[in-house]
Amino acid sequence: MDTHLRTHATTRTRPAPLHYSRTWDTAASCIADSREAVGALLARARPAPGRRALQDAQLVVSELVTNAVKHAPGPLGLRLEVSPDAVALRITVTDTSTQAPRQRPPDPRRVGGHGLHLVNLLCDGLEVTPLPHGKRVTATVALG
Repeated sequence: MDTHLRTHATTRTRPAPLHYSRTWDTAASCIADSREAVGALLARARPAPGRRALQDAQLVVSELVTNAVKHAPGPLGLRLEVSPDAVALRITVTDTSTQAPRQRPPDPRRVGGHGLHLVNLLCDGLEVTPLPHGKRVTATVALG
């Protein structure tokens, strides 16, 4: 009996990039929506990030979107991108203010004003890019 051996060519394909993008004209629900978007996107990531990484990412997106709502009139945009190996989440917020975010000096007696300090602690990097009609703030959160 002859047995024919078949060779199967397999091609490795990259996993589809995981991303999310949205723009809000008003601030009605954008902060809560942005946290939910992070949760939904990271639920699809493989390997799945741990609970701590998810919470850190949700805190960072919440702080960045809150700052945009508080300091910039007009529309704001959010883009979330999971790296192909699912070890990092890139969070990009665009708004209409030309003022770069400023980290205030620590003051434990002050209520508020600590968000950017938290963002810097939780991120691998924070970039601010001036745009013709505002700015883009990008933070990278480690998921591994």
